[in-house]
Amino acid sequence: MAISVDDIIGRLGGPAAAARALGVGTEALRKWKQNGAIPARHWPVLVQVLHLALADLPGAPATQETRGPMSDPTSPPDGATACLVLADGTVFWGRGFGAHGAGEPAEVCFNTGMTGYQETLTDPSYAGQIITFTFPHIGNVGANPEDIEATTIAARGLVVKQDVTEPANWRAAQKLDAWLRAQGVAGMAGVDTRTLTARIRDGGAPNGVLAFPAEGRFDIPALAARARNWPGLEGMDLARRVSCTQSYAWNETLWTWPAGHGRQVAPRHHVVAVDYGAKRNILRCLAAAGCRVTVVPATATVEDILRHAPDGVFLSNGPGDPAATGTYAVPAIRGVLDAGKPLFGICLGHQLLAIALGGRTYKLARGHRGANQPVKDLVTGRVEITSQNHGFAVDESSLPGDVQVTHKSLFDGSNEGLACPSRRAFSVQYHPEASPGPTDSRHLFARFVAMMDEAA
Repeated sequence: MAISVDDIIGRLGGPAAAARALGVGTEALRKWKQNGAIPARHWPVLVQVLHLALADLPGAPATQETRGPMSDPTSPPDGATACLVLADGTVFWGRGFGAHGAGEPAEVCFNTGMTGYQETLTDPSYAGQIITFTFPHIGNVGANPEDIEATTIAARGLVVKQDVTEPANWRAAQKLDAWLRAQGVAGMAGVDTRTLTARIRDGGAPNGVLAFPAEGRFDIPALAARARNWPGLEGMDLARRVSCTQSYAWNETLWTWPAGHGRQVAPRHHVVAVDYGAKRNILRCLAAAGCRVTVVPATATVEDILRHAPDGVFLSNGPGDPAATGTYAVPAIRGVLDAGKPLFGICLGHQLLAIALGGRTYKLARGHRGANQPVKDLVTGRVEITSQNHGFAVDESSLPGDVQVTHKSLFDGSNEGLACPSRRAFSVQYHPEASPGPTDSRHLFARFVAMMDEAA
């Protein structure tokens, strides 16, 4: 006979200890007690730690075929050719596609966007991460060279629910499977992505390894050990890895039907964009707003930036811990601020600007990744639906008095924007270029241009 949820929590040492052991919040425990059942993804840990039979667990059937994350890790289910192994030993089996390989340890996150999987995969901000897509129809429009945000995929794998179908879009130039193989990236289909997403939501983004071995052999303990021993993104500088290595000019503008991408031939301002992992559509938005754009590496010094005589400086998005990247980026940003150049930052650029102004950042328990994130503009009162991809945030309490908090997340109240009018600087945590996502916030590029007009 199954024992109660309260008894399980008591055996684990009480609510706080149980939450730690299972990697969830105390709110999850409350819901379990209310429902009288513990979700299946936690059964392996409970069976191992408390030495219980599966039938003893609240919510578990008396006879249960173990599938998905409960499968015997030494015996792949029929048809399984790939697996995702988490640091705690949990295994999700599925059908591999894309490139074969054991994969690299990474942080497993989820993205809620309903469109733009190709743009998401090529966003350099996903360096060091395996992406779980909550939308089931991934790959059904194929891949094409116009929708990429960077030449190569920085993500270390992707997990989807349904098998990838034949492309059904007139712009498709390749199947997703072939494109991933060419990029050397593995994917896995047939996974209960609801279970995996709930696991990430309740316990935070775990470390994991996605394996799709050509020979079909899996060493699960070794994969779990690799995931467990990976240090994680906190303290890790990844911007240097995805940044350009030398300066270049950019004049491509936004895509329009039927012409495709245009060219900026009559710029009003010159902007230097610091590439911490810049998405191409951000550069396109700057060009479409009337800017000639010069892109410089993440490691550019203030002298490197100012020698181009810019009218304004843009700080791009990017991956990793902003405090780690800030060791070389912040001195350059402070030099730009001291020079009085108008400055606009997005995502990692927002976090780096906050540090340069005297603030701090921290890692979110649950990152924001998707194209449906509501943000409130505290100046206008307007609510915008935004595209986001970040696992760190700015600590508002650390900001000095001359820095204004301008935007807040309506999901968790975390900081989404700041401004320092005395230094001609502003930034947002989200992605106003919206690739993929809504265009509610694209007006911010015009705001940056207006700031340069005033400074001229």
